[in-house]
Amino acid sequence: MAEMRETAWAKLNLTLDVLGKRPDGYHELCMVMQSVALSDTVTIRQGGAGISVRSNLEFLPTGPTNLAASAAIRLCEAAGRDWNGLEIVLDKKIPVCAGLAGGSSDAAAVLRGLNRELGLNYSLQELARIGEQVGSDVPYCVYGSTMLARGRGEVLTPLPPLPWCYVVLCKPRYSISTPELFRRIDGVRLTCRPDTAGMEEALQAGDLAGAARRMYNVFEDVLPRPVGTAVAEIKRTLIEAGALGACMSGTGPTVFGLFETLDRAWDACTTLRKVHKETFLTVTL
Repeated sequence: MAEMRETAWAKLNLTLDVLGKRPDGYHELCMVMQSVALSDTVTIRQGGAGISVRSNLEFLPTGPTNLAASAAIRLCEAAGRDWNGLEIVLDKKIPVCAGLAGGSSDAAAVLRGLNRELGLNYSLQELARIGEQVGSDVPYCVYGSTMLARGRGEVLTPLPPLPWCYVVLCKPRYSISTPELFRRIDGVRLTCRPDTAGMEEALQAGDLAGAARRMYNVFEDVLPRPVGTAVAEIKRTLIEAGALGACMSGTGPTVFGLFETLDRAWDACTTLRKVHKETFLTVTL
């Protein structure tokens, strides 16, 4: 293997429900997840000593703590291969710490790419199992498309694809602590939850509007200020611009809206970009 490239797709949470805390300290989740065309490019080269990561974002970790490096190490350990002498280069387009699984998707791309280039012949199911050791979103990112995810996110059931549409994603400048959000969830009694069954029925029927109406993320109910205010304002802007529905993805703070027409999606993107630099127009996969 001289050099290989793989695409890492961003993910959205069409629904996200937290069912409770498990004995192992993790939370039991129920989510409908969807891939979009916003992506990073992952390049792996042979050479150097150990394993290293470079990217166009200087603040990202460059060693084994980077999920992409961790994925390479786990895969090579599982296959009994030597991972010494790998350089991973990340061309990042997916916003970081945004609820879009950018790091997990990079890790999944490493698993798929190395599996192919090293001739390991692992199935996607086997790669997903290795990915569980790297991060909770990695198994989904190995597959992509439209999935129901349970457990920590590793118990996956394929769903009919969300009908193709335009997607506007907007990440406000505020940061969110994922552990803090889980602590907040643990401290409240949730009164509203996603209609996961209804979402599955809408997907089965190919009903884009029905799916958009059922998008819901319980973490929106426990957002601290000023993040909660920014998320609400972005959602309102998307809906007023003609989005069929809008929702926060993951633990945020990125908000997305689904659009049937390019002109409305572009208008929404242009409006939001005046305030929020990290605003993107993409499509579902």
